[in-house]
Parts: sequence; C-alpha cells; structure tokens
Amino acid sequence: MTTTRRTFLAGSAAVAAGIRTPSKPKPTIVLVHGAFADASGWNQVAERLLCDGHPVIAPANPLRGVSSDSAYLANILATLGGPLVLVAHSYGGIVVTNAATGNPNVKALVYVAAFAPDQGDTLIGLQTRFPGSRLDEAALDFRPYGDGLVDGYLKRDAFRPVFAGDLPSTTTSLMWAGQRPADTRTLGEPSGAPAWRSIPSWYLAARDDRVLPVAAQRFMAQRAGSRLREVGASHVAMISQPAVTAEVVKRAAS
Repeated sequence: MTTTRRTFLAGSAAVAAGIRTPSKPKPTIVLVHGAFADASGWNQVAERLLCDGHPVIAPANPLRGVSSDSAYLANILATLGGPLVLVAHSYGGIVVTNAATGNPNVKALVYVAAFAPDQGDTLIGLQTRFPGSRLDEAALDFRPYGDGLVDGYLKRDAFRPVFAGDLPSTTTSLMWAGQRPADTRTLGEPSGAPAWRSIPSWYLAARDDRVLPVAAQRFMAQRAGSRLREVGASHVAMISQPAVTAEVVKRAAS
C-alpha cells in the first residue's frame, strides 16, 4: 500500500471516528480607542469577542500626537505573535492606519465611526470636509499642560449631545468625568502612508454621529475600499451597539 493511500485511509478513519483536526488559532483582536475615551469603551465588544475565543488586547492610546501615538502602537504590535485584526474608534483610526503599515501580521482593519485617512490627510480636514459635526472650539475646554502644549476636553454640557447622544445621562456623566484628553496638535498633524492600501478593511458607520459626519465616514470607507455597514448610533457605536460592532469585527477576523 502506498504512503499516500495510507494517509488517506488514516484521515478517513479519523473523520469516521469523529476526531477533529486542530483548528487554527484565532487572530488577536487589538481594540484602539480615540479621544475623550479610554479602553473601557470597548468592554462590551471585548466580552463578546472573548466569549467567541478570540485573544483580545485594548491598549491605552497616548493621545499625544499622530506620529508618536502610531509609533507607540506599532511597538505594541511588534510584541504580539500571530495574525492581528486592528479595530479602531474615532481618532484611533488614524493611529491604526499608520501603525499597521509594513506589519505583515496585520490581516484586517476595522474602523468604527473612525478616521481612515489617506496620506497627507489631517483630522480637522476630514472632520470638516462635510457639514454636520458639532465638535468645535465651543464644545471644548482647553487646558495647558506644558510649554506650548494644550489638551482638549469635551465640555460637560456638550459631552452627551455631541459624543454619546444615545446613551443614558448617568453613563455619559461618568464618561465625561473620566475622559482622556487629546493634545490639540493631533488635529493638524498629517497622516502617513495608509495601511488600508494593502490590508483589507471593514467600516461600521454611525448614522447619527455628531462628531464625524456620516457623509465623511462613507467617503473614507469608499476610498479605502472597505466593506461598509451602517448602524443607527451616535459616535460611540461600540458602546451603544456592541453586538453589531462585535459582529463586524468577527467577520473581519474570519
């Protein structure tokens, strides 16, 4: 009996006996938050992914600048083995777009109401490209923290209507109190070569977004060739619609 026939018969016997061959490990999901938020915003999505057997990590985004934040995340990614799926919210999108470039382990990008910039794009340019954003200077408190360095915080009376209008006020009050500010330099710092040119991407657009207008989200998704899905949600779609968000991530991971 030939070796090939022995292998075939052995495999057939294993199938008949109900023995399953080991499945490939699932990719690690990296959840990246944006400004005025922290990693806890991903909790409900992470819970669903963990229950589905995915390794999950939600690192802190420094929110200090596009190039430095991207380098920080790229260094974290370098410590993770196996395939990776990067999932980003809001400003986190510009970070993953830069951090994933040149990393062969990154197999998919998922943008959740997030910036998906092309080379040379800026945050402020994309945010104001289409009408509808209510995130302006009047909605922010500015607090210097060093020589020429200024952080922006969402004001208390603007936090819920601008950022998270579909969440209970009890929830948004806590989110406002614990928000992490972004250095205002992030607004005008240009993005580098985008990873979505060579990595498949998915986009979950929030139709009721008052930070990043849904028209801008559709524009960026189409430009990046992303698989687009829309949901009725505020800017924090991963919090108000965690099941839909997790479903999109699982599709990208598969």
